[in-house]
Amino acid sequence: MRPLDCLPSFLRLIAFSGGLLAADWVEAAVYDVGSPKGFADIGSVPWEKLAAGDVVRIHWRAQPYHEKWVLSCRGTEAKPIIISGVPGPEGQLPVIDGQDATTHAQLNYWGQERGVVKIGGSNATAVAIPGHLVLENLDIRGGRAPFTFKGRRGVTAYSKDAASVHVEIVDHLVLRNLVLHDSSNGLMVSAKSKSVRVERCHLYDNGNPGTITEHNAYTECDGIVFEGNHFGPLREGCAGNNLKDRSAGLVVSYNWIEGGNRQLDLVDATGNPVLNASPAYRQTHVYGNVIIEREGDGNNQIVHYGGDSGKTAGYRKGVLYFYHNTVVSTRSQPIALFRLSSEEETVECFSNVLHASSKGKFLSLMCKLGLLKLGKNWLTQGWVPSVDEFTGKIETLAASEQGADPGFVSLKDQDFTLASMSPCFGAASDLPAGLPTVLRRYIRHQQMEDLPAEGQRNLGAQ
Repeated sequence: MRPLDCLPSFLRLIAFSGGLLAADWVEAAVYDVGSPKGFADIGSVPWEKLAAGDVVRIHWRAQPYHEKWVLSCRGTEAKPIIISGVPGPEGQLPVIDGQDATTHAQLNYWGQERGVVKIGGSNATAVAIPGHLVLENLDIRGGRAPFTFKGRRGVTAYSKDAASVHVEIVDHLVLRNLVLHDSSNGLMVSAKSKSVRVERCHLYDNGNPGTITEHNAYTECDGIVFEGNHFGPLREGCAGNNLKDRSAGLVVSYNWIEGGNRQLDLVDATGNPVLNASPAYRQTHVYGNVIIEREGDGNNQIVHYGGDSGKTAGYRKGVLYFYHNTVVSTRSQPIALFRLSSEEETVECFSNVLHASSKGKFLSLMCKLGLLKLGKNWLTQGWVPSVDEFTGKIETLAASEQGADPGFVSLKDQDFTLASMSPCFGAASDLPAGLPTVLRRYIRHQQMEDLPAEGQRNLGAQ
């Protein structure tokens, strides 16, 4: 079989559309796990020898793979190293379960207690910075206490901050169509990483009971994009955030984000001075998302932007561009859409649907301090600037639409598609120059749909 024939059809399309020739792949190896003609277990793959263009295919089976490993190898832009799950007959993803997992002896790497799948940092290879990697189509779970695994120090417990996927260091990584759950953190990316893309993943049911320091995703990176993901509620009793990020160049687009202490906690970089110095650290883009605050969620703040370390000199002190999102609160208490950390943080808020299903007085836009530049949005009638003592400023740039009902097909069923008579149809204003164009909308779940190239945009994400 030719090497490209071993790839899923969409990857073959990417290869050819990018101008790659089959000759570029002739030396690539394909390793099958769990198939009759392949390896019986994941540990038998020569992980320490993977080279540019190699493909590891992990086939679905009824029993989980109780194995864990490290990726410390490097592909190229033209020939990434791909680790891909092969779904079962009904689309089931292969399950990688960290509980009682084992690691083969040749993969001698540090930090085993911090993740089920680790990227970067191994004694088995001389690669200092792995890169151009794709990890996709896997269900990865079980990286938390009190679960244990058998590694280089024998039976070992997972650390408090363990993750389904722990990225210690990487340069260009795509995480696609992964299910990351039942761990302390679903995803953790450490500060020396660069260029990470998280696409069409499902992150939910993570965290540690009684603490606020573990999250569905906890990331600090030089350039990271979250697109088309489904962020669900954390584990019962866990008070972490849904997406907590400390990155430069953060883009959060076309996601479904439901639950968490805060849905978005976008704070200061603390692990890499390079991030604080980057111009991209001062600009964060959040657009095209569905964001849901539920009854009983922890903090009443939905988006926190700025910093939380107490070292205010390193806070973001830039602009959060927040546009074409649909934000819905079903809480019977007041919520605050934005919490900024200093007077030097700004939110520019355009073309959103901002709705509190109880009463408008429960929708407040700001908390404490900072500057909000408010363009045209749809807001629940009766909204208030703040329910807290507020020393900041709201600068109204354009009149907003207001009413009791934004015109969803079904609020009860979380169908936030706009019904035919919605006042949000075609009501969006042009965005300020320089902002990324809204090209898609989120489809439940983990899918996206292209929007027409021409025509007036609706308010909100739908």
